[in-house]
Amino acid sequence: MSLRRSDFDFDLPDELIAQHPLGERSASRLLWSRDDGLEDRLITDLPSLLGPDDLLVFNDTRVLKARLVGTKESGGRVEALVERIEGPRRARVQLRASHNPRLGSTMRFGEATATMVERADDFFVLDFDRDVDVVLDAHGQLPLPPYITHAPDASDAERYQTVWARVPGAVAAPTAGLHFDDALLAAIAARGVRSAALTLHVAAGTFVPVRVDDLSQHVMHEERYDIPRALVDAIDETRRRGGRVVAVGTTSLRALESSVDADGRVQAGERGTRLFITPGYRFRVVDRLVTNFHLPQSTLLMLVSAFAGIERIRAAYRHAIAQRYRFFSYGDAMLIEPEVRRCG
Repeated sequence: MSLRRSDFDFDLPDELIAQHPLGERSASRLLWSRDDGLEDRLITDLPSLLGPDDLLVFNDTRVLKARLVGTKESGGRVEALVERIEGPRRARVQLRASHNPRLGSTMRFGEATATMVERADDFFVLDFDRDVDVVLDAHGQLPLPPYITHAPDASDAERYQTVWARVPGAVAAPTAGLHFDDALLAAIAARGVRSAALTLHVAAGTFVPVRVDDLSQHVMHEERYDIPRALVDAIDETRRRGGRVVAVGTTSLRALESSVDADGRVQAGERGTRLFITPGYRFRVVDRLVTNFHLPQSTLLMLVSAFAGIERIRAAYRHAIAQRYRFFSYGDAMLIEPEVRRCG
């Protein structure tokens, strides 16, 4: 199948881009997408849509205060978005400045000094004169996505983290998880549904657009993930019971699908993934997906189109726009059933 970036475009009114979270996490709407149609629900309906033998898989990454604003040697402004902490005093970053820094040049963030020691594709490697986590804690800002236009405030500091965020390392939230609060999790558990977690640190590359129209030429950025042994055991038990593996978010889905061995079994351990999921991909682990609405021409829209089918996702997004659903990180959610592939 020849796929083009333009196959995944749609027009979205600006007013449907959610700029702030709702008053309650679990106040969001839920669009249920199945092969036999669409149904408008609420996220609080999710427990009734799950079976008692199902397994919810969450991403427990925690968003860093990964955006730093400082000055170059020349006095010009520089902004750094930490992609990955590579050592106590080393970080891989995206830089925004009037001119890219030269190898060996320095910049200051508060009282900290960073030296540019390497260029790696779209990223720069900086060596700091003190621990990176100390610099981020003192001077970092929460890295809200570029389509959210306000500066991060106290509400964002709480609501741009999931309630189960545990392992620091992400530069963007696994946003499907933002809809879940303690009451919803309790209702899900009361239904008999089990939950388990993995860790995938969402990287700065998630904000990098697809630049080629021929999708076979696109190279995904790498993200690190960790699959615990307890999750592998929970998946095996779910299969024995005849339950379904329900990924909460595209990050959970990518980690699970990246971890499968040649025999189709999820493998525990820490690895990196560049898995690019497009229509035609055969899913081997995930049976259902809870996700938000994604940007036009984005790799995440391509992923959900692979899961449900291109035409079903197009129809769902047309419906969501007509019904005034809220889009992107602080927006509403979808529950997506996989495409049923028919023979003949």
